[in-house]
Amino acid sequence: MQASEDGRIAVSQTGGVMTLQIDRPDKKNALTDALYGALSDALDNAGQDPAIRAVVMLGAGDAFCAGNDISDFLTMTSRQGSEGQAEAQVFRFLRLLGSFSKPLLAGVQGRAVGIGTTMLLHCDHVVLAEDAQLSTPFVSLGLVPEAASSLLLPRLVGHARAFAMLAMGAVMGAQEAHEAGLANAVVPRAELDDAVMQTAQHIAALPPGAVQQTKALMRNREEIARVMDAEIEIFAARLKSAEAREAFTAFLEKRAPDFSSF
Repeated sequence: MQASEDGRIAVSQTGGVMTLQIDRPDKKNALTDALYGALSDALDNAGQDPAIRAVVMLGAGDAFCAGNDISDFLTMTSRQGSEGQAEAQVFRFLRLLGSFSKPLLAGVQGRAVGIGTTMLLHCDHVVLAEDAQLSTPFVSLGLVPEAASSLLLPRLVGHARAFAMLAMGAVMGAQEAHEAGLANAVVPRAELDDAVMQTAQHIAALPPGAVQQTKALMRNREEIARVMDAEIEIFAARLKSAEAREAFTAFLEKRAPDFSSF
């Protein structure tokens, strides 16, 4: 188990499957930099452990992940210099997602916001509960897409639907996401965990070298890394922008942001 000051990443292993559960249900599993660090450490360990054949991502409670913790983002914006931004654990986690060699699976219920959706683009098998709602409201927070989603999402769902999600913050429900190719299956909430684990155990029983090499052939890691680095550079700068500060402050003050002066 990997813990943080506020919330934790619960790590467990069954056979060749490691499960990482974001366990901060009171905050809809919103991620802090400490939680990103715990996720990154777990992925690092899974990648180096030959006994781990697949990794499953889950969220505790009624939401998969509400994205980044806004209060934590405001703390990040107060750091001075680009060096502090480059060391942020969120960026480490993003790069690990793009380069992870073993199969990644996810079981998603309720809200999946921002990184809660974009991390799914790096998963090899995604199961959605019927109540799942995917959204990427980066622009409304004065930010830009991350996790190479500016490359991967348009490829999956087409430019028009990707622009609606990435730029306009449109929400995509479970059935539409399945039909668009963002998920392998939609199941009742009560069946979600079992459905994901059954697939993970099936994958774990396959020849691991052949599985990993097949995944590598299907994904251009160099291209993903290049786009991700470009996004991270802009994203880090946007975190310190006046637009982002207004958006974050308005969110915490529970009021509509005012971008009329920008």
